[in-house]
Amino acid sequence: MADSLKAVIGLGNPGAEYARTRHNAGFWFADHLARAYRGNFRVESKFGGELTRLRIGSADVLLLKPATFMNRSGEAAQKLVQFYKLTPADVLIAHDELDLPAGTVRLKRGGGHGGHNGLRSLHQHLGEDYLRLRIGIGHPGHRDLVLNYVLGRASGADQALIDDALARAQAAVETLFNQGWDKAAQQLHTEP
Repeated sequence: MADSLKAVIGLGNPGAEYARTRHNAGFWFADHLARAYRGNFRVESKFGGELTRLRIGSADVLLLKPATFMNRSGEAAQKLVQFYKLTPADVLIAHDELDLPAGTVRLKRGGGHGGHNGLRSLHQHLGEDYLRLRIGIGHPGHRDLVLNYVLGRASGADQALIDDALARAQAAVETLFNQGWDKAAQQLHTEP
């Protein structure tokens, strides 16, 4: 049984021009889950994004992609949390992570925002006690290069690594709902 997790929110920027950029790794994961569990996103203006409901194992899961830009992701998350009377600990946020190599994916509970504008917005609207699925995109090597890097496309090799990580993350989320956080983290963190 999962630790009361009821929602997954994938972070990204809306619009076709951002669809394949590294910063949209959270959206990629949300799309991956929706395909795997036959979810169909629909625009839900009261939540400021696209929403679908999935059945993962025995769990009923809300899956949201905010329609706001990354730096305002917390607004959509807060609307969903308030409407469904969730706590931040009921929410798994899927996001790109510069501090992990491409192809690495990790679960994390709480913590700082590390300069990530989407997480900064979530901290403002939810606090820092939400759960995280950190999708590694690698780092360009210098902080002055970060903006163009996250808003750029991954190389073919890196994209293949990230796509493989999304599949492993899906399996871990299924374990999370069926067997709990510890088992899911162990599964995800011990895989190559």
